Amino acid sequence: MAPNCPDSAECLATPPTRRYRVCGIVQGVGFRPFVHRLARSYGANGWVLNDSEGVLLEVQASDQAIDGFIDELVSRPPPLARITDVRQVAHDVPVPCYEGFEIRKSVDLAYMDTIIPPDSNVCDECLSEMRDPNDRRYRYAFINCTHCGPRYSIIHGMPYDRAQSTMRAFTLCPQCHREYEDIEDRGYHAQPNACPVCGPHLQLTDRDGVPVETGDVVRDTIARLRNGAIVAIKSLGGFHLVVDARNETAVRELRRRKRRDAKPFAVMVADADAAARWAHVNPHERALLESPQRPIVSLRKRAETLPEAIAPRNPNLGVTLPSTPLQHLLLEDPALSVLVMTSGNLSGHPIAYENQAALDQLREIVDAFVLNDRDIRTRVDDSVVRVIVREDKHVPLMSFMRRSRSYAPYPIHLPYSVGSIVALGAELKTTVGIGKANQVFISQHIGDLKNDTTFKSHTDCAAHLQALLAVRADTLACDMHPAFRSTRAAVEQTEMQVVQVQHHHAHMVSCMAEHGLSGTTIGVIFDGAGYGPDGTIWGGEFLLGDAAGFERVGHLRPLLLLGGDQAVKEPIRVAIALLVDTFGEHAAQLALPALLAVDEQRRDVFAKMAARRINATTTTSMGRLFDGISALLGICSRVEYEAQAAIEMEALLQRDFHRARPFEYAIETRGECLEVDYRPMVREAVALLLGPGADLAELSRRFHSTVVEIIGDMCERLVARFGVEQIVMSGGVFSNEFVLVNALSALESRGFKPYCHQLVPTNDGGISLGQVVVAAARATAGSELQLIEEMR
Repeated sequence: MAPNCPDSAECLATPPTRRYRVCGIVQGVGFRPFVHRLARSYGANGWVLNDSEGVLLEVQASDQAIDGFIDELVSRPPPLARITDVRQVAHDVPVPCYEGFEIRKSVDLAYMDTIIPPDSNVCDECLSEMRDPNDRRYRYAFINCTHCGPRYSIIHGMPYDRAQSTMRAFTLCPQCHREYEDIEDRGYHAQPNACPVCGPHLQLTDRDGVPVETGDVVRDTIARLRNGAIVAIKSLGGFHLVVDARNETAVRELRRRKRRDAKPFAVMVADADAAARWAHVNPHERALLESPQRPIVSLRKRAETLPEAIAPRNPNLGVTLPSTPLQHLLLEDPALSVLVMTSGNLSGHPIAYENQAALDQLREIVDAFVLNDRDIRTRVDDSVVRVIVREDKHVPLMSFMRRSRSYAPYPIHLPYSVGSIVALGAELKTTVGIGKANQVFISQHIGDLKNDTTFKSHTDCAAHLQALLAVRADTLACDMHPAFRSTRAAVEQTEMQVVQVQHHHAHMVSCMAEHGLSGTTIGVIFDGAGYGPDGTIWGGEFLLGDAAGFERVGHLRPLLLLGGDQAVKEPIRVAIALLVDTFGEHAAQLALPALLAVDEQRRDVFAKMAARRINATTTTSMGRLFDGISALLGICSRVEYEAQAAIEMEALLQRDFHRARPFEYAIETRGECLEVDYRPMVREAVALLLGPGADLAELSRRFHSTVVEIIGDMCERLVARFGVEQIVMSGGVFSNEFVLVNALSALESRGFKPYCHQLVPTNDGGISLGQVVVAAARATAGSELQLIEEMR
């Protein structure tokens, strides 16, 4: 007789029974309680459980009821769930007669195939409870439920249960435990569930970490912010530095202490209507602001609103809405309606996420700390996105400038398998990529691998993601640059096979992979720098190939970086090199405003360095050409943050995408390659600068239009030569909205099929995806070659 059977006679007529495997983001998002309630509504019996492959459930009911159950499961999942696959699998024989429906204990299998749930903003139901004076969680800064709250940032291991998270340090009180067991409650099986009795608490301290006696941490913090204080506040994935955004003195003091003179700060406001008071918000941007992911959205500033010091010489303003209960509480005072909310880190270091580390690193910057005792397992910075509305298209372009909180580590799904591969990304804006079957899991933004702290974070991230995903990789993919820390670490280890991937090839294949493309493709790859196979620095490239390999079929005329990396910090050096290349050594004596602002002796030294190629690095970088033209126009001659010169030059366009007459340029054939000669453009721009009434905004528009024309012209020649109409565009230069929008239109108008990034950043944050796919393609090609050799 079958167990669970209440009546032997009924067992003779067991109802239809089916078992299903559900994959995707189905753990830690209220999926099992959802299945339980759904089964009850359809009168179905059986069970559901979490395991390392996702969710497994067995349903016993009429065929009609089971069909309806599965249809609704797929079409109306919980808010945070993402189902990637539902399939029927074999069940045990004989099948027992189930008396009811139960949630069974999680099972840990050897193979992990579930997707790690990202963090999510606090839901409306929790906010309503938090604002109810009669509720036991009134003004509780850690309220959450199955539909919201921390996930990835607190997870130690999978399957996702409380014991596998940092919440294991807090034992549920009787009331919270009842909620956890009550299927009708939103707290049912909510792993981070807590209350003021049994959960985490806030603590206010001075800059030295000495506790401040206060009856209400939030109200005391608000009072300090209103008085101009700088406060470091521990949030979901790390610390933020917070000041009153309308207090220009406080904003400037934050810049002084953080030694960040120009890089824009993001601001936080209570809702999208409040955002519209400070910036222009279209319906697509509003939807992103209000989405469960709550990214920072780059919006067009309204004139003369917030202090210019928040985003100097920039037409855009990064705006986000609160994503945690504490952030909602901080914005409850109408007199403090907009806050600067920037990453809590030292310049060049990752965001601080541990209490003691924050106290050690940030005490010289802040006046006070708001700490809490809920540990963060994985630091996760804010995501930054933008929406570009194209006049010729109904669907806007949403692209990532930084893919992190609430999006990572959600995978990119591929139409082919890549096996088990770990990719280490590049040196700047680094992410880690983990290949697993037909998915590539992209980590949160880690940062620039310029110091030990960031590199340690990078190493920990790679190990942690592999553990969470149960990936035992045999291949390690990295960049070709011999000086990159990640490359050195890869080649020095002996446990895995190493595949070094050329930087721009990884960019190209990243865009191909995101769109599921295969076959021969033209890649337009424009960025700041990437190590070329010839040992020089590339960056203005036209490639032809696929995931398995490529050839260089075009590039920008090489230019000089005077003093190497120092020229990246001082674009005026690039400008002088461009002038010398165009006019000769005496070009430094031209009466250009940008040159006259430089000491005469320095100008002469730079000119001699360029003419004689002394301490001068050669590069084909389009990013550096942007820098040089920006400096030549007198817009930005020295930078504090990456791409500042290009960003400030683009800012003059005010997000107006209409094109102007391009400058002159030439395309010449150099062996098998086409080379774009920028010298006619420099010559024309200088003539206009030396003339009366030079309009810098118009000159910027003409330069940008020239870059677009170069892309269209070069691709037209390459398509005619190779018969390939599939074109991908990648690299940091395509963070430039004007270039991206107009390049897409220019290529489409010629009948080509252009693609750009929308799922991963076009900058180096997307490199790890391309590295995984290239490494997998090389492994496949190697296997096929070995098979041919064996057949011979």
